[in-house]
Amino acid sequence: MKESVQAVIDKIRPSLQADGGDVELVGIDDGVVKVRLQGACKGCPMSQMTLKNGIERFIKSEVPGVDRVESVD
Repeated sequence: MKESVQAVIDKIRPSLQADGGDVELVGIDDGVVKVRLQGACKGCPMSQMTLKNGIERFIKSEVPGVDRVESVD
């Protein structure tokens, strides 16, 4: 599962980098994907919307078994 999630994150990454941000896969625990937002995404007030409506939605649609995506520091 980790390789599949990483592949999806690699597809998302250019969009985030275009706005000065980035995302890093920290780990996966029982269907919960943990990511670290970086760069401009780290302090952005829209980061939770990006996380839930963008990253989480895309990962869940591409990788079966993912329940949710959480941001960690």
